Amino acid sequence: MPIIMKADHSQKEETRISTQMKKVKKLPVSVCRNIWKVGKDDPRRVIHALKVGVALTLVSFLYLLEPLFEGVGQNSMWAVITVVVVLEFTAGATLCKGLNRGFGTLCAGSLAFFIEFMAEETGRVYRAVFIGTTVFLVGFMSTYLRFFPCIKKNYDYGVVIFLLTFNLITVSSFRVQNVLHMARERLYTIAIGCGICLFMSLLIFPNWSGEDLHRSTARKFEALAKSIEGCVEVYFHDKDDKVSEDNIEDPIYKGYRAVLDSKFSDETLATFASWEPRATRHCHKYPWQQYVKLGTVLRHFGYTAVALHGCLQSEIQAPKSVRLLFRDPCMRVASEVSKVLIELAYSISNRRLFSHDVLSDHLHEALRDLNSAIKSHPRLFLGSKNARKVAELKRDMTSSAVALPSLKTDTSAMQQWKNNRVADQPRGLTEQKQLRPTLSKIAITTLEFSEALPFAAFASLLVEMAARLELVIEEVEELGRAAYFRETTASDDKKIKIKIENMRSDENHHDLHAHEVHRIVD
Repeated sequence: MPIIMKADHSQKEETRISTQMKKVKKLPVSVCRNIWKVGKDDPRRVIHALKVGVALTLVSFLYLLEPLFEGVGQNSMWAVITVVVVLEFTAGATLCKGLNRGFGTLCAGSLAFFIEFMAEETGRVYRAVFIGTTVFLVGFMSTYLRFFPCIKKNYDYGVVIFLLTFNLITVSSFRVQNVLHMARERLYTIAIGCGICLFMSLLIFPNWSGEDLHRSTARKFEALAKSIEGCVEVYFHDKDDKVSEDNIEDPIYKGYRAVLDSKFSDETLATFASWEPRATRHCHKYPWQQYVKLGTVLRHFGYTAVALHGCLQSEIQAPKSVRLLFRDPCMRVASEVSKVLIELAYSISNRRLFSHDVLSDHLHEALRDLNSAIKSHPRLFLGSKNARKVAELKRDMTSSAVALPSLKTDTSAMQQWKNNRVADQPRGLTEQKQLRPTLSKIAITTLEFSEALPFAAFASLLVEMAARLELVIEEVEELGRAAYFRETTASDDKKIKIKIENMRSDENHHDLHAHEVHRIVD
């Protein structure tokens, strides 16, 4: 037996080593594949990496070349640190951090020189007390300022740099005699680093935060349209393999996830975009915060897509026959909602004004058809048997309520005392205690749900989606007016019609014969 156990253990060890060797052999291929995928997903990442490498090389010359090193000395490393910290992926982020760093350093240096001038004539002990008190007050006020929303949003990095630079210069001035020369050299090197960062970010293949926010907003509309169409298609095709929400590759899940997870990125891009220079023919401040408001409304709209997807994952499903009965009107509603979202995406992407009339005809007609189809089959949502039961129980409850006050017994004195005690109580409380079994019976009876109720939840979400679409359209129109979008031309209308016709041509694959559906249900 020990020999057999040792053989099994040895075999398992060999299998484990073999598996690890296979993983090691595949590692270079996996790394190369991931490197290629990151660059392929967004080629701007490769360009930004090259720009950072070039910027670091340029500032390194301050330390490597002897003439430049004699001019700035050991403080040239501050230029390298500035490039590493300031040079960001987009121009707006670089401008925000660069200007914050430069302005914070300048303010801190000026204040430190003023404090040094005031403490210069005092004794060494009083000078130490004065510097310590000043450091405490400046640290307290600067840190408290960071809690203000406006400062936190736009100037937090500048306040941190101000606090750091002020303490470095002020505290160093107590021990270093030539602190003015040291601070001036650091200011020069930081200015050189910021200048190189701004040059590389603004003039060499710039990436604009505003354009990223604009394009991502249009993509979110398209993603929601695909997600809604996917939900309806899966629901009415009755696929056996349900899509898991945990699977990030699921197109339905990815569609609304891109919308729901966009709050932080929208606010960050809007903040950075406000720092970017933008030349417009109307000479106005571009309404980047309107994109944030639109994103908020779009997320509220996206919650209906999440609930719609939840209907696919529900354990209680309507029978296939019931779903097929309402398949056409539901798919029409979803298709019209998706078309409106596609048109909104086109309007934002091309900066064209959007007309509210696009929602009037086809979508309203599809909603009326869905409403008529549901009203034409009332027995599916409340069966006649359950309806009769509920009516009978209500009648029994009414008759019991009328007879209760007249109940009397003469069997014994104890029973009479109990009846008198009950009679002394408020009438409403007495009736509530006596009717409690009847009400429980009603509750148990109504638990026999109709088989069409799961579909009713799905249909109500489609109607709610159409209602919330009005709010999304209003926000897009407001964005168009605030950003001075151009009027829609005839060529734009033609492009939109071509897109709509292409989407409507797909509906031919979902036709059903009405008499066959009724035969299946009956």
